[in-house]
Amino acid sequence: MRAVVLVGGFGTRLRPLTLSTPKQMLPVNGVTMLERVIANLGRHGVTEVVLALGYLPQVFQEAYPTGEIAGVKLHYAVESEPLDTGGAIGFAAREAGFTDQTFIALNGDVINDLNVSQLVDQHKTFGGEGTIHLTPVEDPSRFGVVPIDADGRVEAFIEKPPAGEAPTNWINAGTYVLEPSVLDRLPEGQKISLERAVFPDMVAAGQLFAVQQAGYWVDAGTPESYLKVALDLVNGVRSSEPAIAADALIADDASVTNSIVGFGAQVESGAIIDGSMIQSGARIGSGARVVNSIVGPNALIGSGAELLDLTVVGDSFTVEPGTTHFAEKLPAE
Repeated sequence: MRAVVLVGGFGTRLRPLTLSTPKQMLPVNGVTMLERVIANLGRHGVTEVVLALGYLPQVFQEAYPTGEIAGVKLHYAVESEPLDTGGAIGFAAREAGFTDQTFIALNGDVINDLNVSQLVDQHKTFGGEGTIHLTPVEDPSRFGVVPIDADGRVEAFIEKPPAGEAPTNWINAGTYVLEPSVLDRLPEGQKISLERAVFPDMVAAGQLFAVQQAGYWVDAGTPESYLKVALDLVNGVRSSEPAIAADALIADDASVTNSIVGFGAQVESGAIIDGSMIQSGARIGSGARVVNSIVGPNALIGSGAELLDLTVVGDSFTVEPGTTHFAEKLPAE
């Protein structure tokens, strides 16, 4: 199997972490988001992936000089201008030569444990042009809502319905199995939305199906969800990976609870870290307090400073000693 992974977005909701790093290259407990996504694909028989690149493509290319991740071969397709989701998939699939067989397309910022093999098998049973993975959510108003009939055929594709008006809470989970004929619906070089234009046309033609599969699923595109994904790997919600890097330096009288401390990070005397992510090379000064927040790589948090309520500190930024920050982005946009 082959897959197109969409990684071209600007990651604006995760700024300032994404000012110099694409969001799919952000660490999720020491392993990039992209590596976790592709490793799951590889477990289910995907052997080749093309990255649909736009923002900071060189970061991806330089990070994987061998041209593979987790044993999966990589191709790169760099857009000269943003082509939206449909245009990006069409461009990347053609660039990599994925035009002669069924392929998978997915968003590179979604972390899940989807059984991709089962999704592909069900797609073959349906016999349509495309099959979407659906997942249930409490508030479907932020997503594409997808009601289906008893045979799994999609009845409508409703993008971000008003709160309280969604016909179902099963939403588009961002992984698709597509036939190469779908590329005929994606004109070369044209900007087109898969969700707003292509899928509704496929629904009208009776060619779009969906599989409802619950399980772990998080769109890691916001500070809140990104932090959740990382902590879920260490607090037992999803797994119990080590939370503290082997070479991190933590003072004996510092307190670190339900948090991640990355490679080469330092937590000095009397500091309190709770429900937070401290990325590689960051330094937390004496007596500082970091609660439910994210500290980017090589950042310096001054002594006695407080970061609270999802404050996000960018790469190499210095927070002045004794200052308090509630739900801030540092540096500010």
